[in-house]
Amino acid sequence: MDLRLLSDPDKDNYNKLITHVVQSWEWGSFRETLGLTTLRYGLFIDKKLHLAFQLTIHKIPFTNKTFGYLPKGPYPSKELLDALVEIGKKYNCIAIKIEPNIQVSDSRSQANALDKRLIPSSKTLFTKYNFLLDLTQSDDQILQKMHPKIRYNIKVAQKHQVVIEERTDDDGLAIYLKLYFETTKRQNYHGHSPTYHRLLWNTLKQQNMARILIASYTTPGSNVKIPLSAWMLFNFKDTLYYPYGGSSSEYKNVMASTLLAWETIKLGKKLKLKTLDLWGALEPEASINHPWRGFHQFKERLGPSLVENLGSFDLVFNKPMFFAFNQIDKMTKLKVLLLRTIAH
Repeated sequence: MDLRLLSDPDKDNYNKLITHVVQSWEWGSFRETLGLTTLRYGLFIDKKLHLAFQLTIHKIPFTNKTFGYLPKGPYPSKELLDALVEIGKKYNCIAIKIEPNIQVSDSRSQANALDKRLIPSSKTLFTKYNFLLDLTQSDDQILQKMHPKIRYNIKVAQKHQVVIEERTDDDGLAIYLKLYFETTKRQNYHGHSPTYHRLLWNTLKQQNMARILIASYTTPGSNVKIPLSAWMLFNFKDTLYYPYGGSSSEYKNVMASTLLAWETIKLGKKLKLKTLDLWGALEPEASINHPWRGFHQFKERLGPSLVENLGSFDLVFNKPMFFAFNQIDKMTKLKVLLLRTIAH
């Protein structure tokens, strides 16, 4: 196989081979706007593109070394790992983190043992488990698989005349950002910066790959619509992705987020997509006190399938430095800086 860096003329053939929006050519363009070294490679057989993938290279603070990150890529075959070894040497990587977009149930996973060069990661960025909802079902089939409380709350929101709007304008983005950061503050978790969201939105919107849905409520006797929940959605190939959302703590009784979820499902069907990817889930044995339990339960009650992916692995090139780095306490500044730059 012949390993080559890809360029703009390869875009269409590249996108045909990859299977997740974060591996899309367009997502790579977004990563470039953040100032990240973003590399798109192809493995060719007889001048035909056979395997494609995209990774980012991140400088390790206070060193001349780097760390690579390949999220939601292809199966970690020998050919792919050999290519990554070549790339890792070129860019002075101590390791490359790999999180394949491959389910444990995939025939390749069952037929082949993972390459021994891969070490299970102590730190994951994408969750190993995920919820996927089949949009090829009828509305009635989807509703029937939902938790009864979800069906009831959809009717509650409709009774309160909650309105769902699809937005692709800057005002819609501003509403979304307000609700998103209200949520991160209320739930006490780290979210991406406003700049991250704006650059991602502007890049994917230009390619008709992004939209925002907003659920609003008008109080009785008032003509003022109050935005209560907003989701940023991405579409790529046959999948609709729900990665980011936010909600208000006001008027929870009108169940705006539940109706927003239902209208998201209907939007995916309208766009003739096959799957709604809910962007992560807890493992089956997770504690009921886990801080993400509420998010997990809300998604679970929509009736999706829980799928298990291969997980997160490190392909290590500089073992002494890699293992020394991983001995650093998770709260140590060096490790926090690196993990944040990879995640962003």
